[in-house]
Amino acid sequence: MRLPRSLSGWTIAVFGVLAAALGVVGLVVPDALLTVMGFEPVPGSARADGDHTLVFLTASSMAALNMGVYYVLAALADWKPFFLWTVPFRLLTCAVFTLAVVGGRAPAGFLGVGLWEGLGAVVTGAALWREKRRAGADAVTAAGHPG
Repeated sequence: MRLPRSLSGWTIAVFGVLAAALGVVGLVVPDALLTVMGFEPVPGSARADGDHTLVFLTASSMAALNMGVYYVLAALADWKPFFLWTVPFRLLTCAVFTLAVVGGRAPAGFLGVGLWEGLGAVVTGAALWREKRRAGADAVTAAGHPG
C-alpha cells in the first residue's frame, strides 16, 4: 500500500479522506450531514414546494467526495505545488464560511466547517514551510561536506 511521503502530503491526505467521507455521508444520509453542520433537518413531508435543500446538499456532497479523492491522489503523488495552491483557497473558504455565520446566513454549528478549512490550511502551510527549511538546511549541509 502506498502512503504519503511527506508531512505536507499527510495533511492533504487526511483532509482528503475526511472530505470524501463527509461527501459520502451527505449522499447516503443527508440529514446526518445537516445535523453535523448545525442545520436542523426537515422531514421530506414537511418540506415546502420549491425547497431545493437536498439538491444543493447532493451537489455539494458529490463535490466533497470528488475533492477528497483529488486530495488523496495528490498526496500519494506528493504533488507539492497542489498542496501550496490549496492553502490560500482553504483560508478563503474559512473566511467566507465564518462570515456566513457572523452575518446570520448560517447557524453557529457551521463555523466548525470554516475552522476545519482554516486549521487544515494553516497545518498544510506550516508543513510545507518546515519541509522547505529542512531541504534548504540539507542542501547547505551537503554542499559543505563533499562526498
